[in-house]
Amino acid sequence: MTGSVEYIRREIEAAAALPAERATTLPRQAYIDESYFQFEAETTLKAGWICLAHVSQLKQAGNFLAVDLLGEPLVVTRDKAGGIHVLSRVCPHRAMDIMPEGFDYPRAGRASKLVCPYHSWTFDFDGRLKNCPEMHQIADFDRADWKLAEIRSEIWEGFVFANLSGDAPPLAEQFADLSRLIAPWKTGELDLVIEIEWDCQFNWKVMIENWIESYHHLGAHNTTLNPMMPAKDTWAEPEHPHFVHCHLPFKQKYAAEIEQAIAGGPQPAGFPPIPGLSLAQQVEWNIYVGYPCFMLATMRDRVIWYRLLPVSAERCKLLTTTLVHAESREALEYAETLAAETKMLTDFHAEDMVVNTAVQRGLHSSYVVRGRLSHLEMPVWLIHRYLAARGQGRYPGDDLHAFGTAAE
Repeated sequence: MTGSVEYIRREIEAAAALPAERATTLPRQAYIDESYFQFEAETTLKAGWICLAHVSQLKQAGNFLAVDLLGEPLVVTRDKAGGIHVLSRVCPHRAMDIMPEGFDYPRAGRASKLVCPYHSWTFDFDGRLKNCPEMHQIADFDRADWKLAEIRSEIWEGFVFANLSGDAPPLAEQFADLSRLIAPWKTGELDLVIEIEWDCQFNWKVMIENWIESYHHLGAHNTTLNPMMPAKDTWAEPEHPHFVHCHLPFKQKYAAEIEQAIAGGPQPAGFPPIPGLSLAQQVEWNIYVGYPCFMLATMRDRVIWYRLLPVSAERCKLLTTTLVHAESREALEYAETLAAETKMLTDFHAEDMVVNTAVQRGLHSSYVVRGRLSHLEMPVWLIHRYLAARGQGRYPGDDLHAFGTAAE
């Protein structure tokens, strides 16, 4: 059956087995079938690490940030000792979500305690129950037994990740190579200064596939990004089992402007450069997808992070953010720069929203076909290989003969 999970899984494996020069798109059911999304949620999303926050959003004790992940109401907190936790928002008393979305409850901020509005049970920021009115007559009731559940979490390079299954390999192991690549940007020391929320009517894979390939600079970004970083000059690193890495080098004209700025000439528009970057690191963008859906871009003056939260086969939530060096806030024209760069981030992502939404609609057409991928879309093929591997309970490269080997 073409709508069955097994059919979709086999078709993804077949696509992953093709060499890069013969790569195709996936069957449309992989993006619209709810049963397959549930399969994917268990084998890929819940089994992996999902990034929820950056430490700069939780600078002080008592800071909290509510997040909904794959049906789980969560809250990221910083406790009095400085520890960061990912807790369930489900009160252990009567199962109320203590910060329900869509009602008049704060979803982020700072407080002295977490309070369930239903019966005023209160919790510390490490999840411990602190107060529970009128429970003193209940037999064998010990407050220590009634904590908010804590989800396995790790902080990696300043980003807070959660693993719902509780058994993913450690991030330090999976992203060891990625840590070395982004080390010069010192992402754990940056400040998040821009955040824009998007409710997206498309599959989460549509988002990461669009993010990681620059072929679409020719179309969607032909007046914004392509003049500076032509699609034809972009390229991807060989397959890695846990992330994709793409290079977007500047056109010579723009690279020369950066070189002149480093030598003391006029500074290009944007934030002050991140200290310590080499010329080579300043004259290209580096784009990453850390599997399954951690989207990061390193640039001369900032790091862009997209928080992607899959919701269903045809919906995801996105937070587009910008992180800068702390000293950027002290620049004379910081307010003007922040406003301009917020507009820039909004405008070029709006271009992606148009094409992503249109792709999702197109996937419902009875005329949709399995397209061929350009060599500039090799990163999309790498993502397909990851999806096929996770459907088999492994990672790309664990067994290169399972569905073929990457092209040399």
